[in-house]
Formats: sequence, C-alpha cells, structure tokens
Amino acid sequence: MTEGIRHPFDTPPPEGGAVEVAPGVLWLRLPLPMALDHVNIYALDDGPGWTIIDAGLSSRRTKTIWEKLLAGPLQGKPVTRVILTHHHPDHVGLVGWFQSQGAELLTTRTAWLYARMLTLDAQDRPAPEALSFYRRAGLSEADLAKRAAERPFNFADVVDPMPLGFTRLTEGARLTIAGRQWGVRIGHGHAPDHVTLWSDDGIILGGDQFLPGISANIGVYPTEPEADPLTDWLDSCRAFMPHASDRQLVLPGHKLPFTGLPFRLGQMIENHESALIRLLDHLSIPRTAAQCFVPLFKREVGPAEFSLALVESVAHLNCLLRRGLVLRSLTPQGAWEWERQG
Repeated sequence: MTEGIRHPFDTPPPEGGAVEVAPGVLWLRLPLPMALDHVNIYALDDGPGWTIIDAGLSSRRTKTIWEKLLAGPLQGKPVTRVILTHHHPDHVGLVGWFQSQGAELLTTRTAWLYARMLTLDAQDRPAPEALSFYRRAGLSEADLAKRAAERPFNFADVVDPMPLGFTRLTEGARLTIAGRQWGVRIGHGHAPDHVTLWSDDGIILGGDQFLPGISANIGVYPTEPEADPLTDWLDSCRAFMPHASDRQLVLPGHKLPFTGLPFRLGQMIENHESALIRLLDHLSIPRTAAQCFVPLFKREVGPAEFSLALVESVAHLNCLLRRGLVLRSLTPQGAWEWERQG
C-alpha cells in the first residue's frame, strides 16, 4: 500500500544555520518577503567546495545570511557550483552573485535564457501587451488604470545580474555531487524545463516540482498568453510516477523534506483535475478569468494573492479550452468570457 506524506525532519534550520538531512547534504533556509516566507537551499559537500541548489532572492539581508552560512555551517569553503532548478526569482536571485565569485552555473537552457532575459528587461510601466493580457483576463477599467500608472515587478529588483556562461543540463544527464551519482529529470508546468535531481541512493532534489502540502503556482503570463502549462504539469506528474517510491527522501524548494512521493504526485493530479471539474460547473454562465477564483481556490482571494490567482485561473481556463470543453468570446470591453460548451 502506498504511504502518505511523512516529514522525517519537522524543524527547519534557523536563520544562518543548517540541518544535515543526509551525509554531506545540508538543508538551509532563506527568507522571502511574501506570504510564502522562505525558500529552501541545499548545500552538497564536494570536498574543496560546495554545490548549492538554488540561491534565494537578492537582498542585503539575504547576502548577509549567506556570509554567515559560508563562515559557519559551510566551514569557510567556497561555493564552486550552483545548480538552478528553475528561473523564478526566489531561486535565481543570487546565482549571478555566486557566479561573480567564481561558481559554475548548471541549469537548463530554457531556465538560463528566461532568467537572463528577464533580468535585462526592466520596465518603468507595464508593456501594452501586459495591459492587454489583464484586460483579456477581466480586470476593471479602474484596476487597469492603476496598473498602467505603476511600475511593475521587475526581475532586476531582486535578481543580481547574470554573467554570460552556463553549463546546460538535459533530461537523462548524470552528475557526481557530494560522492553520489545523480540523474537529471526535467519537469514542466510550474516553470519550463524545471530541473529535478534523483540520486542513486534515494534522495530527490525537487525544487518546486515536488512540494508537500502546498500547490506550486501554475500560471499563464503575458509572455505566452495562449500557453497551457497545466497540461504540461499534469503530464509531468504522470511521467514522474514510474520513478517515484515511498522510500525516497524529497528535498523540496519550500516547506519540509518529505517521503511519500507517489502519494503526493497522485494528490497533485487529483487536486487540479477536481479544480477543473468545479471550474467547468462554474462556467454554466459566461465568466471572465477574474470571476473564477472561488471554484478554483474554494475561497475569496485578497489583494496580496490576486496576481498569482489570476494567472492560475487563466491556466485552468486554457487547459479546458485545449480539451475542447469551453468556448470563449470577447466582450465589448475586450475581456474573454468563458462558457462551458454544450
């Protein structure tokens, strides 16, 4: 029988501290200025130096914590390699900082291109395509005007400049880290070409592809408004199933390390499939993406969560469109209205 999720380490490391979760593998934690208030980092002992998995947001506070970690739990040894699981800012923020100190960056080509492009693409006001995306999603004229007048979030605000040069990771690649052999498996949906690492002795470095207890955001953005990342996510969960076992220790990008990956993969699939059923029922009358939060999230969404909820709503609607279950039409105001077909 498949076991549920279990947490062998129930206390996270303190700020500037570390927890050894396996020989030569340290669990570190860095703060984030948002509701999800932390990101997990893993440091793997390669003898003369360390390989770290992800790097946290760029801020004075985070750099100060890293200096404390390097002098303390990391024993004064340098970070010689950074493996970036995916391009999101809470993971890539200080990758360039470590590169500037001599560390090698290993990641997928897609993750590197997205991260480098977004750090160079600083905008003082939202691009017309972004405002069109929000209009299509059903934002009011007042909300559109407010967004148009404000500086949008820019990667460069929290991600250090990334020097040229990286080493590409691909599906099936093999790495030696901390005396272990690791295989690369690539996931999709939360971020394109997301790296996961699977050791031969049952450790998985999962990034945001495998999270316990919370759902990774699956979003559609102005860069690719017709994308269907939810289908990519579901396909990836099913593709990982044959490789997952209850004995593996998953080291996730957020929350606590856990076992029970087969159960969690099934749970993640079921959560989204159930959300699609609720959403389809909700679309018995035409709705915009901004009117679909309650059936998806089973609650009202506040201002702090609105943007993430909106892009996830569009992702679920695009998935239903790809499945041929909904139709959409433009309102006179320029918003897509979605309706169940038949």
